[in-house]
Amino acid sequence: MPLNTRSPQTTDKAGEATGEDLPEQEGTPAEAGTEATAPTASGPDTEPDPASASGTLPHPRRTTEDPAETGSASAPANSSSDSATTEPESASRTAEPESGSDATEPAATSGATDPESGSGDTGPASGSGDADPTTGSGSAKPESATAAPEPLSDSGATEPETQSTATDTDRTSTSPTAKPEAASGPADPEPGSGDADPTTGSGSTKPESTAAAPEPLPDSDATQPESASGATDTAQPEAAPVAEPTSKSATAEPGAAADDPEPEPEHALAAPASGGDSVAEHGPERDAGPVPGGRAISGAAEAASPAGADDRSAAPESDPAPEADAASEARPAPEPDPADGQDAAPRPRLSRLRDWGEAHPRAARVPGIAVTVLAGAFVVAALLLPSKPESLKFAAFTRLPMEALTFAVLLAVLPRRPRLTATWIGGITLGVLTLLNLLDIGFQEYLGRGFDVILDWPLFPDGYSYLEDTLGGTGAVGVLVAVLVIAAALLLVPVLALVRLGGLMARHRATTTRTVLVLSLAWMICTALGLRIDGVPVAAERTVHTVQARSDSIHATLRDEQEFARTAGVDAFGGTPGSELVPDLRGKDMIFTFIESYGRTALEDPEIAPGVEQTLAESNKALTEAGFQAKSGWLTSATYGAGSWLGHSTFLSGLWIDNQSRYRTVTTSDRLTLTKAFQKTGDWDTVGVMPGVQKGWPEQKFHGLDKVYNAFQLGYQGPKFSWSTMPDQYTLEAYQQLEHSKKRDKPLMSEIILTSSHQPWSPIPKMVGWDELGNGSVFDAIEKAGTDPKDVIADSALSKEGYGQSIQYSLTSLTQFLERYGTDDTVLVFLGDHQPISRVSGDHASRDVPCTVVAKDPAVLDKIADWGWSDGLRPAQDAPVWKMSSFRDRFLTAYGSTPHPKS
Repeated sequence: MPLNTRSPQTTDKAGEATGEDLPEQEGTPAEAGTEATAPTASGPDTEPDPASASGTLPHPRRTTEDPAETGSASAPANSSSDSATTEPESASRTAEPESGSDATEPAATSGATDPESGSGDTGPASGSGDADPTTGSGSAKPESATAAPEPLSDSGATEPETQSTATDTDRTSTSPTAKPEAASGPADPEPGSGDADPTTGSGSTKPESTAAAPEPLPDSDATQPESASGATDTAQPEAAPVAEPTSKSATAEPGAAADDPEPEPEHALAAPASGGDSVAEHGPERDAGPVPGGRAISGAAEAASPAGADDRSAAPESDPAPEADAASEARPAPEPDPADGQDAAPRPRLSRLRDWGEAHPRAARVPGIAVTVLAGAFVVAALLLPSKPESLKFAAFTRLPMEALTFAVLLAVLPRRPRLTATWIGGITLGVLTLLNLLDIGFQEYLGRGFDVILDWPLFPDGYSYLEDTLGGTGAVGVLVAVLVIAAALLLVPVLALVRLGGLMARHRATTTRTVLVLSLAWMICTALGLRIDGVPVAAERTVHTVQARSDSIHATLRDEQEFARTAGVDAFGGTPGSELVPDLRGKDMIFTFIESYGRTALEDPEIAPGVEQTLAESNKALTEAGFQAKSGWLTSATYGAGSWLGHSTFLSGLWIDNQSRYRTVTTSDRLTLTKAFQKTGDWDTVGVMPGVQKGWPEQKFHGLDKVYNAFQLGYQGPKFSWSTMPDQYTLEAYQQLEHSKKRDKPLMSEIILTSSHQPWSPIPKMVGWDELGNGSVFDAIEKAGTDPKDVIADSALSKEGYGQSIQYSLTSLTQFLERYGTDDTVLVFLGDHQPISRVSGDHASRDVPCTVVAKDPAVLDKIADWGWSDGLRPAQDAPVWKMSSFRDRFLTAYGSTPHPKS
């Protein structure tokens, strides 16, 4: 960008002041190269144009050197000397004029090469150094002036208006320009660019210079030979080397553009046909304007390469001076001038954000403060997170956790490396505890108990299968991915939060210490006074208690496995011979049926009970008319909400099976089950109907079943109803056709699992004519008209409604089957396996399920008259309640079995 400072005067070729002020290039000699003030010689037959008369232009900042060392820099224009005095040890090289030319073009004046530095003076055509407004030549060495150019021969002048030499040709400062073929951008390096070319007169490139010659002006008369001033004989189409920018090449400053971008044709130099450099001449009253297709640069000292230009270098043999490199690197690269017609390279987003932050320091702090606050809130919430759904209320998160105060002191006093270790350990521990608390909430919602870290992992595959049946494959995968992402976040976020908070506390140890002391005092006061908010103590140490409870649970589980193995080995009827088992039931067709999720809630919930009780009343009346009688009572299931196999095994084995470890232990033992007792007598055929079994089922031996029909062996070809593989009505009809209707030598003992009342209770099958069941395809239209499970699974009201309807359907199917296919020897025992999930049964619901014995033979019910059970299909509210594990021994004893303990 040219300075406003004008040189006091210029000197014509006779050394007289012309009085014209010319703009000076910006930059100091050390930064941009020392100006060479060489006069311009006019032809002998022409008079110099006063507006373009060349003269000596002293640089306002040039340091005066000893002429003996640097040579004269202000030789008069009529001097016949064609070279300048240089340092003794430096070899001066002057461009040789082309044949037929008496002198080289001043705009391409050769420079003196310094043998010590390898640098040489170049004219403005080579782009090194600052351009002299009167000569266009630049000095290659800051300490000395360059040699004056040789006078122009007669061939260089044609018209007085244009005979001036390169005095006005390089008013623009050095800038990186592209080759003429590219019209923009830096030119590629060419060999030998540092030496004077005899055809162009360009000097060797100075390594310290950081810009190349400007682009030729398009549509300019400078391309006409008639307007060439002393340069027409020097241009060769393919021989003019273009000085290339170094790795620190300059870029244009926005302020360097001239007010008048249109150059005057009569002041333009001739441009070589091959794209040689030419610059429009500007009078003293004009500022240097932007070169079309290129950039206007204020000085090489302020140059720093824009994107895409820093990989260009000057002549390969040039060795950049360290001082120039350091100076160039110390200066930021100015942005390109939009007036150049070249779009500025987009800045990185991070750089723009950094600039915005520097411009708005207060606003830039807001995101950091917000993240810190969120980190602290997350840590406190994780420490206070309850493990039961009913405890999830606002008051639970307004407590003061002791663990947070203790850990804050630890983070504040630890050095950096131990502090990072502590935050990682503490963060992962907090994440694991948070994940376990969420699992506790989920298990409480579905199973009515917390998550067992030792025993409950095998339940996850069954849970995924349930999701596939309920939501479909895509929905199940989506839920699985979401769960995995949440789990990973719960392990990572606490670590990042503690790292951020730990760094903050370490930087403000004094403030942290005072804050912790105040909060600790408040915690002790709240503890002493027993202060509570909405019934929740303000002072909390929940995490410590949770860890202790979790540890106790793990130890209890490990001890329970050993104790249960000893308990299961003791069987009151384990040694009883078959002939002494259930003698009072000989000849009876026994049917043990489990109805999914049939619990006390179905008979006592005000929203569900009316429909179920009506169904039971109607079914009881129908069975009574068919000659059947019933007695009903309550059993307390070992499971809740799910885990039907735990209820089944508890009922049949006479042992309390409430976890997966106990289930594995008992099912792999030789424990006598209720169904196996009939097999052991040898007087019954035993069969199992398991529509919910869709894979191998090794428990068949434990149940004492000769044959088992799984979901694929019942001939069903209709639609699934969510998790349930087939409607209960079809299951019972298939059992009738496959086993119950067949004539046999021995009576039949059957175990049947009905699944239509399994959650999510959508869609729900409806009763059809028994003769219309066929292969089950009759249910296609019913399934399509049903509700969508995704609409019901998380809605408590819809879940309750669907649950009640499904229980009614299962009870109706079973009682109609008995009414339709029962005989005088049929004895039916049916019960629920567990209560429905808490979303239906409510918090703290009991685990009681109804159990009913139905038979035509009055003697069967007389055997259990002392049980105190209620008459009919519905147990009274005050009917006896037994543990489900006690039913086996009571039943075997009631029907004549003789105990023979086995240990």
